[in-house]
Amino acid sequence: MGKTNDRKPRGRMSSYAYFVHACREEQRKKHPGGSVVFTDFIKRCADKWKNLSPRGKQRFEEMAKRDKARYDREMANYVPPKRVKRKRTKDPNAPKRALPAFFFYCAEERPKVQASNPGMPIAQIAKELGRRWERLPNHSRFEEMATKDRERYRKEMAAYMKGKFSRAKKAKPGATSNKASSKQEDSDDSDDEYDDDEDDDEDDD
Repeated sequence: MGKTNDRKPRGRMSSYAYFVHACREEQRKKHPGGSVVFTDFIKRCADKWKNLSPRGKQRFEEMAKRDKARYDREMANYVPPKRVKRKRTKDPNAPKRALPAFFFYCAEERPKVQASNPGMPIAQIAKELGRRWERLPNHSRFEEMATKDRERYRKEMAAYMKGKFSRAKKAKPGATSNKASSKQEDSDDSDDEYDDDEDDDEDDD
């Protein structure tokens, strides 16, 4: 068994790619130092390849066949490097991200779903909220809330970038009514979920 390596093999070339390369070399020999209009050159190559006899293509097809064997052999010994998931460090003093309209809807509708479906798993609650959102005839109220939140975020971020912003500390337990506390928790949970989604998107890039 051959040695393994973590350097990805060069991709295999097609017979047409070898043909274009040969045309390019021929062009350089005929016109050393001359400039080439790429689109015109490729069009001429395509026309030549189209009219080339099977016998004329055979040389390039054999080159492609050998390169495929080389690629397959190298890929058999290739071990891709382990992907390290990057987790962004969040600044606790940074402004909370602006929430989309659906998140505002969830904060309002979730308690109703939980009350009518006690014991329903969180995943099922999320699906039910999604179904209700799709059936909702008018999203304008929540879209307006999202628009205001985006403006809030824009202003807070501007202040944050200038070093003139810090998050207000959460009230101590018992300092606010249960209803207010519950609403704040819903907002915080939604914001955290939204932040986590953003992190995952960045990792996939």
